[in-house]
Amino acid sequence: MKMPELLAPAGTIEKLKVAVHYGADAVYLGGQDFGLRNQAGNFSLAEMAEALDYCHTRRVRAYLTVNSLPRNGSLAALEDYLHQVAALPFDALIVADPGVASLAGECAPALPLHLSTQANTINWNSARFWNRQGFCRINLAREMTLEDIRETVRRVPGAEFEVFVHGALCISHSGRCLISSMLTGRDANRGECTHPCRWSYRLVEESRPGEYFPVIEDQDGTFIFNSRDLCLLEHLPALVASGVASLKIEGRMKGINYVASVLRVYRRALDEYRDNPAGWQCRPEWMEELGKLSHRGYTTGFLFGEPRNVGQDYDSAYIRSHEFVGVVLDVMPDGRALVGVRNRIESADELELIGPDMACGTLTLGQLTLIGPDGAESPADAANPNQQILLRTPGPVAPYDLLRREKRVSA
Repeated sequence: MKMPELLAPAGTIEKLKVAVHYGADAVYLGGQDFGLRNQAGNFSLAEMAEALDYCHTRRVRAYLTVNSLPRNGSLAALEDYLHQVAALPFDALIVADPGVASLAGECAPALPLHLSTQANTINWNSARFWNRQGFCRINLAREMTLEDIRETVRRVPGAEFEVFVHGALCISHSGRCLISSMLTGRDANRGECTHPCRWSYRLVEESRPGEYFPVIEDQDGTFIFNSRDLCLLEHLPALVASGVASLKIEGRMKGINYVASVLRVYRRALDEYRDNPAGWQCRPEWMEELGKLSHRGYTTGFLFGEPRNVGQDYDSAYIRSHEFVGVVLDVMPDGRALVGVRNRIESADELELIGPDMACGTLTLGQLTLIGPDGAESPADAANPNQQILLRTPGPVAPYDLLRREKRVSA
């Protein structure tokens, strides 16, 4: 049985290293231009070279997103950019626009082409067309059902296929959204989406200007466009059996806690299925782990047909039960963990320590040990973001293990 790769988002070099640490087979990342996540941090050419070396020495593939839809005025700059990245050993370019694909073939002919979700491939004939244009892998639209996916894989044997299994969904067809452009002037199709589908809205009746009515009785307004998040963890066996080559996690703009937590669950689930397909079950603790992430409720999307009224989350914006507070930066000779603080930590906190392969431990902090800029240690009752502390941990740790706690309830 051939297992699909687990493909993770890498919005920054730190997120890339976290993705590798937690078991990604491949990562996708963007440069500072021509990707679809201009606010993700992204990579300079020098950082791309560093990222590729980091990945390839660990047998992890790296794909570069060039999936924006550029206008005429951007084509000259795009050509220069493609000439620059052609010298880097990316495993593929992820492209959506036919003109970009044509330029990539001229400027970087050695780099394989993967078709982005932005191309909205929703049937096997479209997939066959793109494969004949030189795309070796095609990301299938999130609107496809499982049966559509199976049929497409069967009818286009010359291509690899990739499907999203986890992460945010767009209100518009596979990301082709114009709302951001209309409301803010920032084009979602050129990497500047402001995510207006996550905003709250109220209804105005034409003859009553200035009177705003909630569509539902909720003091925060209505999130009528606010799609639930995709989660296909329970259906991994069916997706593996469909023959897809890659299972993709959305989230280049998400934090390292999201990347780590999602990957460690899907990595364990895939590995257990590989080792024992007949006895595989989706474990409750895996869904519990995904529930600790900031999310908008989960849905299987279109995998089993039209989602109807289960696709939208009208009641709230995000579910947040836990918060990320720190990342292990190093392990000292005496076994203590050097932790970079990301949210305020207090001496009375009870923290969870998470690592790859579903490793988890708990620790109740006593007095903290702060590390000053000169390396000097000092006792403290609390530590703030961007400070560093030393901790005794309940077991072995490694760089990029994370610390979190239950979310504090506001008074």
